[in-house]
Amino acid sequence: MNKTDKYHKHINSAVSNIKTAFFLNLSFTVIEIAGGLWTNSIAITSDALHDLGDSISLGLSWFLERYSRRKKDEKYSYGYRRYSLLAALISGLILVMGSIYILSEAIPRIFSPEQSNAKGMLLFAIGGMVINGIAALRVRRGRSLNERIIALHLLEDVLGWAAIFIISIIMIYRDIPILDPILSIIITLYILYSVFINLKKTFSIFLQAVPEGIDIKEIEKKLLKIEEVVNIHHTHIWSIDSLNNVFTAHIVVKDNMTADELIGIRKKIKKITEALSLEHSTIEIECESEFCRLRDRECF
Repeated sequence: MNKTDKYHKHINSAVSNIKTAFFLNLSFTVIEIAGGLWTNSIAITSDALHDLGDSISLGLSWFLERYSRRKKDEKYSYGYRRYSLLAALISGLILVMGSIYILSEAIPRIFSPEQSNAKGMLLFAIGGMVINGIAALRVRRGRSLNERIIALHLLEDVLGWAAIFIISIIMIYRDIPILDPILSIIITLYILYSVFINLKKTFSIFLQAVPEGIDIKEIEKKLLKIEEVVNIHHTHIWSIDSLNNVFTAHIVVKDNMTADELIGIRKKIKKITEALSLEHSTIEIECESEFCRLRDRECF
């Protein structure tokens, strides 16, 4: 099997894994919403809303995993990979709005606790751990960043259900209804914390920030160590979809260099930048005596 066949097999596997996780999560979310109303548990309702956001995210990821495979065209010269960011953005905003609603329902219950069906909560907690656990294990097999992020999100759900499982057992033997809204608030605040971190990363990519873990100054220092390079400017690096990066730079070399020497410089540059997960790179070679209006400018 050649490299291209392996790539397509990996992509098809990723789509299949996300599809399975989506249907498992969505099916249980519908049951969970009904269960939250039946048990009168704000903790289950808040987790149901979280799972609904997960289902939307999984559905979008499934669709965009397929859609983003479209090749570049006249409209999208870099291809469609950046569409995958829309799933994170939309599901994140939905989770924020849903979490605010849950907090508005849970906080008053601290002051006026309502009885919850602890045995029903226990039943749904077991179901939640099993269903989300199966989905997480299925997606965890994948190697893509998209699949790993989804697996971590589903693992959070498993931990949330584990907390509900423990609380429900306590409430079966002790009448402490306030535990339900407290747990709901803790789960919701944790979700909001995770969502804001992910939204921050998403907006950074949209705004073409330098990808995490990459230091432009350090890259420039390495490039300047190439003997024939005398200056580097107009250096930019940004991410298309958090996985694939774009790199551009103007490299100034000594005058009167031969074609073979320039080819050697390009090879050295490629070796330095190969660890940057580049989808595309543009290196403009300039001679030292050549005028460039961008040289020594801080912007653009």
